[in-house]
Amino acid sequence: MPRNVEQTQINVEKLDKNMGIKEIQDNKMVWYDPKESPFQINGFAWLQEEKIYRRLPKQPKYEIPEQVDILANCTAGGQIRFQTNAVKLAIKVKLQGKANMNHMPATGQCGFDCYIGEPGKQQFCSVTKYDHTQDHFEVALFERNENDLINVTLHFPLYQGVEEVWIGMNHQASIQAPPEYDNDKKLIFYGTSILQGGCASRPGMAYTNILSRRINQEFINLGFSGNGKGEANLARLISEINDPACLVLDYEPNCVSTQLYKETLPKFIEIYREVHPEVPILVISKFPYSQEIVNHDLYRERMDRLEFQKQLIQKSQESGDEKIYFYEGTHLLGSHWDEKTVDGVHPTDLGFMSMADQLTSVIEKILQ
Repeated sequence: MPRNVEQTQINVEKLDKNMGIKEIQDNKMVWYDPKESPFQINGFAWLQEEKIYRRLPKQPKYEIPEQVDILANCTAGGQIRFQTNAVKLAIKVKLQGKANMNHMPATGQCGFDCYIGEPGKQQFCSVTKYDHTQDHFEVALFERNENDLINVTLHFPLYQGVEEVWIGMNHQASIQAPPEYDNDKKLIFYGTSILQGGCASRPGMAYTNILSRRINQEFINLGFSGNGKGEANLARLISEINDPACLVLDYEPNCVSTQLYKETLPKFIEIYREVHPEVPILVISKFPYSQEIVNHDLYRERMDRLEFQKQLIQKSQESGDEKIYFYEGTHLLGSHWDEKTVDGVHPTDLGFMSMADQLTSVIEKILQ
């Protein structure tokens, strides 16, 4: 006899406890604002002035596209860092909106994830699994028996804004400042949805966040989904960021035409050089998209842009710019590149790991 339809509905969370939300069991948790010392928040270049979780100024000096202004509220690249002996750690978050993406998990779009360990030795611990139909959540990150001092890094959501975040700990827990960076200089990345983190399953797998666990400096992620197009005013805004260690330009895929890219890239570099003549600039070309297999025009367009980039960087170097570099992105995804995206464009976690593996030594060499 056929079962009732309602009886055949599968609720995996009831069948597998590891799929469920890890609710907070302790109602005596003490909640802290991470904007207060000794917590450190990194990845937001204008945070000290504006006190909001946003990647560009709320009122920029220069006019920027409306879409970029909206996407600046997405908190990609933001980190909360601290040390604690807490045996219970939780997080309480008020988002600017609900999860609404059709091919990126809510954990990556709207969640936080937690890493434990000293710089260079950080390991993934947990992620905020929550009711993705809501615009807020309160989730336990870990519970342990030991109370030794550990270093904690929490990664902000990649594709959503955060209005408020609070860190919860057991009553007697202590908090200390995190280990210092190797220096105060920032690695600044400007680019596309791929840079922003689409479509990582959780924030720590965006490639700049992976790199930040290998290179002990602050990273600034200025990836704007569909809208990192190399506008001159974005170059002017980015030039305002103090203490840059390196500027990485990874925005080629968002240019609607090869001609636009040929116009914007030299101008972007020129504007930045007026303010930072000695800061290394790394230009990265795009990796192949899967549609190139059937659409050869896409392949020819990428080759045209690739040749332009090589010639531009070579000409700049020959003209005396010894701090400009180029990385050809053809093999950025490594072997089996065609299997490392969600949709032929946006990498999976494995794709982002491959990108970080390719770029780590390149960036380390530039910084040296």
